[in-house]
Amino acid sequence: MSRYAGYLPVNVITGFLGSGKTTLLKHLLESPDMADTAVLINEFGEIGLDHHLLEQVDENIVMLQSGCLCCTIRDDLATSMRDLWERRAAGEFAFRRLVVETTGLADPAPIIYTLMADPVIRYHFRLGNIITTIDAVNGLAQMNRQPESVKQAAVADRIVLTKTDLSDDDVPALRARLRDLNPAAPIFLAGEKLTAAKLLTNDLYDPKSKSREVAHWIDAEAFAAADHDHHRHDANRHDDHIHAFCLTFERPIDWTAFGIWLTMLLQAHGENVLRVKGLLNVKGMPAPVAIHGVQHVVHPPVHLKRWPDDDRRSRIVFIVRDLARGPIEASLAAFNALADDREAAA
Repeated sequence: MSRYAGYLPVNVITGFLGSGKTTLLKHLLESPDMADTAVLINEFGEIGLDHHLLEQVDENIVMLQSGCLCCTIRDDLATSMRDLWERRAAGEFAFRRLVVETTGLADPAPIIYTLMADPVIRYHFRLGNIITTIDAVNGLAQMNRQPESVKQAAVADRIVLTKTDLSDDDVPALRARLRDLNPAAPIFLAGEKLTAAKLLTNDLYDPKSKSREVAHWIDAEAFAAADHDHHRHDANRHDDHIHAFCLTFERPIDWTAFGIWLTMLLQAHGENVLRVKGLLNVKGMPAPVAIHGVQHVVHPPVHLKRWPDDDRRSRIVFIVRDLARGPIEASLAAFNALADDREAAA
């Protein structure tokens, strides 16, 4: 197990106002798998209420108030996480997982950046799954009106549709729209038997689940369908500016060239690269390497023991905003070609 895998996982539960984040969190915290979990709750406004719904307000639940986590109190988040770590290190209380519930108005990307970029936090915590709740009654309208709602769905590792018992008619259309936006994220219904393992604990750095998680990412059929359907959208919709695609490369990739290319891409366009995930066939390596990142932040690569299927191509998934597929694909192909030429000349 890599050192990074041993860091404490941080799960982010996000979703628009009234979409059922706290209800879902309450349900998950009842699971034995969630024992020893610390919780940070962010509420927008002077008086927080959501923590009262959790019924078990204790020292493991910390409120972050007086602003939206994504824009005004990221320092509070970092401070709270450092405090939690110091209390853990001092033996005041043990926890092995942290869950952050955002406000309904939060853009999750800056929060994730804070988790991964803070010089202290990043050596103790790692990002786990991002779970986004979508209200089946109001979800379509919110995605039409609120760009935050679209972004919350686009960066999700898991999506949970809530209030489906109140809106059977809208569920198929909402599912289709979410599939276009984020083809590979599993979509669950709140009425299903949702477990902590389904939503939180199984992630890329869990040895028991990382191969399955990568297989979700590179569901080529799902991305092909999303790319096809994307052309039918209304250009005025927020999510028509966001699209997903999967690039494939037949020949093994030069790791150094790929690293330089990805660094340059994120320096130039990181704000609009909402997620990048991939499984790489790297020259000289017998097994694949999984990579993933959020905007400007790229997490440490994960070396898998084996391929998840018979396909040995490199497959890289992008969820981007206002970026075309063609230039990204062409620039990476050019870097690969230069690396091949350099190798041939050596």
